[in-house]
Amino acid sequence: MTAGGLAVAGLFLLLAIASAGLPGSMRRGAWLPVHLALAGAAAQAIGAAMPYFTVALLAGRPAPWPLRVGVQACLALGALGVTAGVVSGAAAVATSGGVVFVAGVGLLAPAAFAPLRGALGRRHRWVLAAYAVAIVDVALGAGLGTLEVAGFAPAAADWHWLEPAHGWLNLLGFVSLAIAATLLHLYPTVVGSRIRSGRPARALVLGLGGGAPIVALGYVLHAPEIGRAGAIVELVGLAGLLAYAAGAWRARGRWTGDLAWRTAAIGSLGAGVAWFAVAILVSTGLVLVDGATPAAWSFEAFAAPIVVGWTAQSVVGAWTHLLPALSSGTPERHAGQRRVLGRAARARLAGLNLGVLLLSIGLPASRASVTQAGAILAGVTLLVDLALFLRASRVEG
Repeated sequence: MTAGGLAVAGLFLLLAIASAGLPGSMRRGAWLPVHLALAGAAAQAIGAAMPYFTVALLAGRPAPWPLRVGVQACLALGALGVTAGVVSGAAAVATSGGVVFVAGVGLLAPAAFAPLRGALGRRHRWVLAAYAVAIVDVALGAGLGTLEVAGFAPAAADWHWLEPAHGWLNLLGFVSLAIAATLLHLYPTVVGSRIRSGRPARALVLGLGGGAPIVALGYVLHAPEIGRAGAIVELVGLAGLLAYAAGAWRARGRWTGDLAWRTAAIGSLGAGVAWFAVAILVSTGLVLVDGATPAAWSFEAFAAPIVVGWTAQSVVGAWTHLLPALSSGTPERHAGQRRVLGRAARARLAGLNLGVLLLSIGLPASRASVTQAGAILAGVTLLVDLALFLRASRVEG
């Protein structure tokens, strides 16, 4: 089921890339590709991987497969409904999609935490706490968006304040917190070091778990100073993530086999953390200067680092590592999958990250030629990544 969920995430990523080529009026600026990448690809990947990782951490039994399938189905149908409804102007479709998506979030909680019942181990509680907060974040954030597309008068009238709260809860809360918490056990596994639960891990969870909701609360209450406090908390979480990743890297193993595959996985996750740092420094810097006000919400200023550099690249790194581990079949099949996923690893990493760099320059500066060059380079690289993933999925053995 996890491999299937990652495949659906890849298809949403393909739709996001394809939609970026539509006329601006059809894609509503960056809204359509961003929501396909986040509510579609990222939510699918998280919805598939989170229950898998909680089983691994708790040494417990997974949730029943119909529940896990229900999570994936609701998140996928909800994301499609919202995007189709907003683009076409069909409020009822968008609202229904939002309700279904929130229902999928509601199902994710029991699917992720079912292993707690009868679990053999109770380690890594910080990771579990982060997952719980991430689920609450997206329930609140998606709920705000659903109220707005439904035409709920208080939400629609105050949307210039609630939109940043929606963004902080969904993108800097749910997506980023879920990815960062997963890296607490995925990144050491990928680089070959031990999973640790020290101060950096606690700072990561407390900072990233608390920062986004506090900033969002500042927007909801029209309280700029609350937003500034949340931005400081968010920076503590970033410091924890950077310290944790650096510690895992220093204690890394020395690999002798499958080096191209390891380069692709480690490079994607490591570069993703670097771009996340850029995105957090920019987004929190805006809030620290202007407080939680509409003037501090400039999504274009950090869209490329957080959507492509952090979210999309982390999904690619995760599926690169996880597909051979999760697929059925023989060791020979898994070795073949690793060979496919490692093809042109350095070139793919260079292409994607150069594309993110160009987008990060072009979008805030409104430089169309630079933005287009970055979008083409990043989009083509992600298409190659997706093609290799689908090819690896079909390796026989």
